[in-house]
Amino acid sequence: MTSVAEITSTMESKFNPAAAAGLDLVFQFNIEDDNNFNVTIKDGTCAIAQGDAATPNVTLIMDKATLEGVMTGETDGMQAFMAGKLRAEGDMMLALKLGELFPA
Repeated sequence: MTSVAEITSTMESKFNPAAAAGLDLVFQFNIEDDNNFNVTIKDGTCAIAQGDAATPNVTLIMDKATLEGVMTGETDGMQAFMAGKLRAEGDMMLALKLGELFPA
């Protein structure tokens, strides 16, 4: 199984700056069986940091396998949400932006 560190490295390489133009958002990822991390999207840039963000716009809660599936495109984020494998707290509509920001 891939580690969260490897998954976040892949996220950085997939980042689509055009989709992030004009945005100022913080996504918190709470990984139930690995380390938490957060992603700050600001004016076309992406910064990934370990740990918890002070004031995230949305918090996504899942296990590492779900995160890996969503980021590789093997798992549809909405299906994972409907199946209870992915929970969101805060502005849930922002979670839909992740597909544009990090295309599979």
